[in-house]
Order: sequence, then structure tokens, then C-alpha cells
Amino acid sequence: FACIDWSNSDFFIVLLSSVNREYQDLFSSENLSQLHQVSLHFELQFPDQTFPLAHMQAELLTAFKSQEPRPSKLQREVATALTRIGWDHVFEFVTEEGLSIDMAQPNTMTAIEIDGPSHYLSSKEKQRIENGRTKFKSRLLRQLGW
Repeated sequence: FACIDWSNSDFFIVLLSSVNREYQDLFSSENLSQLHQVSLHFELQFPDQTFPLAHMQAELLTAFKSQEPRPSKLQREVATALTRIGWDHVFEFVTEEGLSIDMAQPNTMTAIEIDGPSHYLSSKEKQRIENGRTKFKSRLLRQLGW
């Protein structure tokens, strides 16, 4: 759903409602982190419905926020250049929802993401196409007003 910009509440409800409490211990921290992003999407896309794993929200957010940002050299260089030209920003800003933004001006909700080659898929035409993870994060940030 992340790659094709498709979303259906019934899909999420059926899929996630099948997760019994007894199986929740089998989720890795990375799995829980990904489910947090799905919960954000669900809440933004379907505000009048309850996320099927709502009872795990705190655990999902904790797993998501526990992932350490890994800024690239290019990201650091861009941040330094922006500072040099007087663009005040927060480096590796974390939103209330736990999303990490490479550089941000929170008061104006302006975000800059430095996306290197790992954020793209290759195509035969040598076009750069955002991978699912990058596309999904971009969509979440836009939905949150960034």
C-alpha cells in the first residue's frame, strides 16, 4: 500500500485484527516500529475508526522512537551549509508522532529530507523512483502538515 498510495480501512482491520495478544511477543522492535507507522497512517486516513492494535500504541511508539537516527555525511554537509547561509533549523528533529526529519524549522513546519541512493529504486529508464519506505514517510509528513 505504501508504494501505490492505496489505502482501505477494511484491509487494515481484517489484517491486524487477526493478531492475537499471544502472538504480539513475537514482534521484533523493527516490526513494532513499522506498525507504529501503519497506525499513524490509519489514524490520519481514517480518523473516525479505531486502529485494530490501539491497545499496543504505547509499545509501538516506544519501539519507533528507540531507533537511533543515522545521519549521512551528505546530510551533515547540507546542514552545515544551511547554517552558514543563515537558515536556522533543528538537525534530526523528531515530531510528536516520532518521525525523524533530517532538518526542520518546527515553527513553520518546514522540512528538508536528504535522500541518498538507498531511498530510491532503479528503473530500466534510469529514473529515480522513491522506494516504499521513503514514499510512505513523505506521505505521512505531508498528512501531518509538513
